[in-house]
Amino acid sequence: MKKYILIILSAVVLATTSCDDILDRPQLNTPTDGTFWKTEMDARLYANGFYRNYFVGYADGWTTNYAPLRGYSFSDDLASTGQQSSFSNSIPSTLGSSNTGDLATYQTQYVGPTWNFTWIRKANVFMERLEANMKGNVTEEAYNHWHAVAAFFKCFSYSRLVAVFGDVPYYETSFANSDLEAMYKDRDSRVFVMDKVYDMLKNEVLVNIRTNDGDNTLNRYVAAAFASRWMLFEGTWQKYHGGDQTAANKYLQLAKEAAEIVINSGKYAIDTPFRDVFGSQDLKGNKEAIMYRHYTFEMLKHHIASYSNGVESQAPAPNLALAKSFICQDGKVYQHSDLENAKLLGVANLAKTRDPRFEATFIDHVNINSVTLLYASKFIDREALTMDNPKNNPIYDSNTNTNDAPVIRYAEVLLNWIEAKAELGGVTQEDINVSINQLRRRPLDATAQAKGLKNTADMVLADITENFDPARDKDVAPLIWEIRRERRMELFYEHCRLHDIKRWKKLEYMDNNKYPDTMIGPWVDMVKEVPAYLDEQYIGKRQVKKEDGTVITFDGSNASEMVGYYMPTNVQPRNTFSDRSYCSPVGEQEINAYAEKGFKLTQTTGSVSYTHLRAHETKANL
Repeated sequence: MKKYILIILSAVVLATTSCDDILDRPQLNTPTDGTFWKTEMDARLYANGFYRNYFVGYADGWTTNYAPLRGYSFSDDLASTGQQSSFSNSIPSTLGSSNTGDLATYQTQYVGPTWNFTWIRKANVFMERLEANMKGNVTEEAYNHWHAVAAFFKCFSYSRLVAVFGDVPYYETSFANSDLEAMYKDRDSRVFVMDKVYDMLKNEVLVNIRTNDGDNTLNRYVAAAFASRWMLFEGTWQKYHGGDQTAANKYLQLAKEAAEIVINSGKYAIDTPFRDVFGSQDLKGNKEAIMYRHYTFEMLKHHIASYSNGVESQAPAPNLALAKSFICQDGKVYQHSDLENAKLLGVANLAKTRDPRFEATFIDHVNINSVTLLYASKFIDREALTMDNPKNNPIYDSNTNTNDAPVIRYAEVLLNWIEAKAELGGVTQEDINVSINQLRRRPLDATAQAKGLKNTADMVLADITENFDPARDKDVAPLIWEIRRERRMELFYEHCRLHDIKRWKKLEYMDNNKYPDTMIGPWVDMVKEVPAYLDEQYIGKRQVKKEDGTVITFDGSNASEMVGYYMPTNVQPRNTFSDRSYCSPVGEQEINAYAEKGFKLTQTTGSVSYTHLRAHETKANL
């Protein structure tokens, strides 16, 4: 029987309901506890209740939480019309949530959850019930496996929470609602919390979870893939934010080791054309999809393909800064490339000269349904874009899409591994061959080959010198800079860009004044490529920016001058922000709730300026 994850069978729904009931009971010896927590099937049904919250894929219906494209639409990769979306400059009234449903509430600006510990409690309850009732009723191997599964989900929740809030309270066990000391405890340091996560991963999760527990089900390789992500995040955060450098090295070492569990298994490979990884109707057997979410028109559908179909509008949309970051097919940055026309930054020429992931990620010509004219079509198959109108087919329109979603893929593990190794030091050419060059050697599909695209030349470690990229930040080593570039090309619109620039302490990339390419699109000759935009109704509205920064506005008589970098309508920089935007504040209601019970919830470190700003705003409004 096929074990596609997240297809909601009635048995799982019933099991989840009973589990929610258990969570509402403070004691361990209720009749339900005594009868339910006995078999592996009991544990499996309870674990299934976590899947929809953690292994989101393309989400379902119109849901956007943690889903690519629609869920990750705030970063330095994207631009919009009008003023660019801004970081919050005040403390919200609340950042908590009473939501105990399947999906955790999501903050776009911080790429993660609100101040909610429901899923921590569920994981603690899971571990405690297993220890109280399952031990002795199943084999030691089975008990250890399921306890490690519960620990994995706890690690997942804490990794998310720490990435968003920094210091958070750590709960070793569940507690009764009457235990106010536990319920209203203040924050623990992020190093304390992530040391707990580190210990669970290293000593339990990556040791005891089965290497095979059924098709497309949580196993040691899935867990190791996620562990490489979490430990890379926290290791680089500590390193670049001036934190605990001993902890940083420890986390980076585990990121490397976790990735090696996946790499050394021999089970995974980069053997599928890029577009096929995201547009496939069935990822079963795909060697890159370490875990995936399966969709069917009858039972489970999503909406992500509809926003890649070339017809649906995209706002925000890919910007020039992102386009410039793509390496050329000769393996050089465009400023140094020997390819013909490598320095011409129009959409069609970018698609011809850049790493083939560019053409596999974006439509290869100007598309007016993107506010920057560069349209991302990553999450849809090739066939859709050959149709006159993909919206006529429900699998490409609305929220009835059925292409499978890679939940976590081998390409990311390779990138996590090589970055961790580079941060630790000692990268060799063979390491580059195993990781980055595997991605560059990815097979090209027939469409890409017909367009004359070629795999990008291998990265040669000896070539990555101080002068390899004139645009490199001088405080970033050349090799690490190139690894970050590879990550940006490979993982665009997936889970990580905002998290990446936060952990590298590079949130300044979101400063549109300092990096104006983040507000505009590629080069365009409007007469040739978008003549409809030169209609008289657009007088005073359409603009392009010349190479020297001069802005040309369409006045009805200067159509021939409308050649330059496309500027979205009325584009303006986002509001200024500061280092407080690296982590989310907690809301006033959460702080007040603590105070009402006689306890103190400390505001997020570095967020004192939020308090000052709120006081200033209040005074100004009087």
